[in-house]
Amino acid sequence: MTQQNPAQARSRIEGMKRQFEQKRQIEESLSGIKNKIGVYSGKGGVGKTTIAVNLAATLANDGATVGILDVDIDCPNVVRAMKISEHPTVGGEQKMIPPERFGVKVMSMSFFQENEDEAIIWRGPMIHNAINQMLQSTEWGELDYLVVDMPPGTSDAPLTVMQVLTMDGFVVVTTPQELAKIDAKRSINMIRKLKVNVLGVVENMSGGIFGQGAGKEISKELDLEYLGEINVRADYQDTSRPASLLNNEILEEYRSLTGKTLEALSSK
Repeated sequence: MTQQNPAQARSRIEGMKRQFEQKRQIEESLSGIKNKIGVYSGKGGVGKTTIAVNLAATLANDGATVGILDVDIDCPNVVRAMKISEHPTVGGEQKMIPPERFGVKVMSMSFFQENEDEAIIWRGPMIHNAINQMLQSTEWGELDYLVVDMPPGTSDAPLTVMQVLTMDGFVVVTTPQELAKIDAKRSINMIRKLKVNVLGVVENMSGGIFGQGAGKEISKELDLEYLGEINVRADYQDTSRPASLLNNEILEEYRSLTGKTLEALSSK
């Protein structure tokens, strides 16, 4: 056992050096980004990608320089939602240059799938390595905002992103249903445990048969900013572009959301 200790110590030191170097490279790749905003919930299917895409498109539409990073490992959907056909190109130092659509630069795990329909079945270490590699290898340039479409849940994938990326805050998404509300509260508790800012709560798919009110209830119970609701509308059936660029009423909803989000960001 005594003979093994020096080898174990060296292995730990080498591991720490690798982690430090990874962190340095990631910080270097993201050095031109002023604000990093995560869009997150503990539950899949509440519309994180819809909120993230329209948030980014609205900011870009109003003059900001914006990127969106899709790190939903299992079901990356930003490329489809943004109707992007180009893949990243390779620039200097072998860094990937994200393609751009609607004024938003996009990087997604789906660029590395041969077939969009294939299932990504990875264990924790593979998820960790994939996220780190994508973050190290992407050249974003100068951005006012990077919107991060988070994986759902409270395990390996979101934990890796929160530990590796120095986020400025999170927008938590819920829908009016009781179960979505519970999972949103779980995700807020995870964010708080990791000592990251929760910018506020947005209620998606609000109104009609789904009801409403869960977002306000969460905000009141957990003493958070209520960022507003995004109403159910038939316009979302048109997937040719983000809905905020199709309908002025939707655009105003997202302008209200972005305004409150940026106000919360500036006060943190």
